[in-house]
Amino acid sequence: MNAVARKLKCGGKRKREIKRQLLADIQSRETQGERLEDIISRMGKAEEIADGFNENISRDEQRRYAGNRVLKIVIPIVLVLLFLAMAVYWMFPKTADIEKSRYFDKEEVEATMKETVGLLDAEAYDALQQNAIPQMQSLLNAETRESMRKTLSDDWGERKQFGAVYMVEVIQANKHLAVGEMTVTYENVSVTYRLSYDEDMRLAGIYVR
Repeated sequence: MNAVARKLKCGGKRKREIKRQLLADIQSRETQGERLEDIISRMGKAEEIADGFNENISRDEQRRYAGNRVLKIVIPIVLVLLFLAMAVYWMFPKTADIEKSRYFDKEEVEATMKETVGLLDAEAYDALQQNAIPQMQSLLNAETRESMRKTLSDDWGERKQFGAVYMVEVIQANKHLAVGEMTVTYENVSVTYRLSYDEDMRLAGIYVR
């Protein structure tokens, strides 16, 4: 009966009625002395029985049944896609005006950026590591600094002045970062620093060009 019901092109109420009808027919034959195996054998395959019932189901009801089946397939897919879209949006970095931030103070970020550059120039790696996130600490050393400097010039010379600072708040996966850019003028080269800090104002990223 369940195999027949799965192949019927009608709603749940009509399916239950047909299952009760089939059950009553089988029970009636059993009371007349027929064996269950023989009854099922004479009734034929589930597909054949269902086709017989489907012939008596109106086209409108069959169309409603088909539409409901499509909805049962489409709705979960739409929900999954919506969930994935929300997850991507959550993971994708978004920028915000740092002056409206609940996590960062613009003046503090600017002062910290200048302090970071000063520590880099002074090769004060212990202080830099103490003020950095764990993932950054192993990178704050003389080897990394030398590699970074050589990408622009072998001889930067002494630092002369700090330029204007531009910064934003970046939100990604519910984490907030202050990201700022500042051009620093040295005797022989101008260097643009991009520095990132977490909510505790620990150095979280550094890039120069």
